[in-house]
Amino acid sequence: MQLKFASYNIHKAVGTDRRRDPDRILAVLREIDADVIALQEADRRIGRRESVLPREAIEDYTPWQPVALNHRPDSLGWHGNALLVRRGISVIEAGVVPLPTLEPRGAIRADLMVEGQRVRVVGMHLDLSGLRRRQQVRTILDHLTRCDGACPTVLMGDCNEWSLHRGALGEFRAPWRLITPGASFPSRRPVGRLDRLVLCERWELEEAGVHHSALAAKASDHLPVWMRVSLPKK
Repeated sequence: MQLKFASYNIHKAVGTDRRRDPDRILAVLREIDADVIALQEADRRIGRRESVLPREAIEDYTPWQPVALNHRPDSLGWHGNALLVRRGISVIEAGVVPLPTLEPRGAIRADLMVEGQRVRVVGMHLDLSGLRRRQQVRTILDHLTRCDGACPTVLMGDCNEWSLHRGALGEFRAPWRLITPGASFPSRRPVGRLDRLVLCERWELEEAGVHHSALAAKASDHLPVWMRVSLPKK
């Protein structure tokens, strides 16, 4: 089984030209064409916290479906974190991972069924504070140890960590494998490797990268990151 995962901080659909353009974000997602996508900053921050991507446009004009969290009717996710999965992938269960936070940050988890295999996915957007980030990573890992049934697991999102291996990312010890595809922020001239992916030991990494198209350079202040992985037969 092979799957393509992607993570994208869409900056509330506001591009480097300061225009809010949801269609442009959806076009970038089509360019990436991943099976499972973690979005950050997918909802407005105040008021009704409604999604910046019209749900009807996702459901009617893309190959993905949003993972329902059922917390706010107008939101796509939780504290801006959302998951999109390709149609044909079943969502077994999904929910919020409560994080210690100073800012409106969060994480979400979904268990999926892909070709008869249960797959666990966490989307996350970590704090700007280094100490708080470390606490948040520990909280996510503790949450995963309490989940029913071990299964192949992927974590991905905007970690707000400039260090390559230290800081909060040092919490991802073996058997976890930290994937840093490359610089993804800021999108026009990326220097920061803020967007990361994490694999459990059951996956094999085939390839990973940063999606740097002309459209992606304008659509958000982050570039999307992606990886293609496989699950060897037992």
